[in-house]
Amino acid sequence: MDQPNEPHRPETDGQEPYRVLARKYRPQTFAELIGQEAMVRTLENAIRTGRLAHAFVLTGVRGVGKTTTARIIAKGLNCEGADGQGGPTTTPCGVCRPCQDIAASRHVDVMEMDAASRTGVDDIREIIDGVSYRAAEARFKIYIIDEVHMLSKNAFNALLKTLEEPPEHVKFIFATTEIRKVPVTILSRCQRFDLRRVETQTLVDHLARIAQAEGVEAEAPALAMIARAAEGSVRDSLSLLDQAIAHTGGAVTEALTRDILGLADRARVLDLARALFKGDAAEALAILGGLHEAGADPAVVLGDLLETVHWLTRLKVTPDAGADLLVSEAERRDGADMAGALAMAHLTRAWQMLLKGLGEVRDAPAPLAAAEMVLIRLCYAADLPSPADLVARAQGGGAGQVGGVAQADQHHLGGGQG
Repeated sequence: MDQPNEPHRPETDGQEPYRVLARKYRPQTFAELIGQEAMVRTLENAIRTGRLAHAFVLTGVRGVGKTTTARIIAKGLNCEGADGQGGPTTTPCGVCRPCQDIAASRHVDVMEMDAASRTGVDDIREIIDGVSYRAAEARFKIYIIDEVHMLSKNAFNALLKTLEEPPEHVKFIFATTEIRKVPVTILSRCQRFDLRRVETQTLVDHLARIAQAEGVEAEAPALAMIARAAEGSVRDSLSLLDQAIAHTGGAVTEALTRDILGLADRARVLDLARALFKGDAAEALAILGGLHEAGADPAVVLGDLLETVHWLTRLKVTPDAGADLLVSEAERRDGADMAGALAMAHLTRAWQMLLKGLGEVRDAPAPLAAAEMVLIRLCYAADLPSPADLVARAQGGGAGQVGGVAQADQHHLGGGQG
């Protein structure tokens, strides 16, 4: 059995067909699940004490391990141990017949159903009819229903009575990405577990271990890019790592990973933000043009700008926000300087304009032109006074005070619009 939190060793048999990383390194025990410590602890305690619910519902975004967790629960409940004398356990052995058959999705008493393709009441009736019969080989008969929210209303109603009074030998495990679409009457009869998005740094560490196991040289910034793009999804991150390895031929570098993901250089995005807040339209358009020629999508550039403005705003409110392990020292320093020089009104105005502009770019027939117009608006908005300045002006503060505030911000950022 693998050590906790260590990926499985890759197969050495060259005759076996290639398996994608997401399948090859799928966790087989609770210890191998990453980023779900609270849920794992609860399930381990329930199995250890025998306080098991008859139905579980696992919810979370794509790729965080819902179906994987369901299979591990099934293995833990039906594991017989290496000597064939074991009982329900939090550490399935992985070598007994039930463990191996469940891992290969071929156990006769552990049935998996995709509710996205089998939504009708007739499909559920097959389950209801089979519930009354005891398991043929295993300790428990387990039904795993993926994307359960796709079931029809009649199918849910048919399942309701069985969930309310299930036989002792039956366990239901539901998985869904849309928990709000599951009827409350179903949820009230299940023990619910919310699988969290995996933290970026945890994902980076996981990718680094897998790259090492695969014998692949991977730069830390490249793995950080992949982890950010995956947005907390382990499966998405492994798919992107697979793509990066195939694209680079075995050496995953920052530059090539950026090309694969269509991302803009973070340092250049920070330069772009600085130009926008200075009101330098010519420099802003030149930076955007360079990023576009390098392969960055204009909508992605605006999305990165939104992320940068949010980061600068957090730096202004809570300076500790800059202590992110995935942000370089130079970026922290530049970000702190920019956040200190900018007024909160300018940051929030830039956020609103970028948010609106991003929708325009996505809908525009010429995304680059639309992005340029958004940047030009932002540059000229840099000279506009804040609402507080307008109030002071209306109360007799005078135009000089308003202009002085705007000029002060531009001076701190290193210049102004010519």
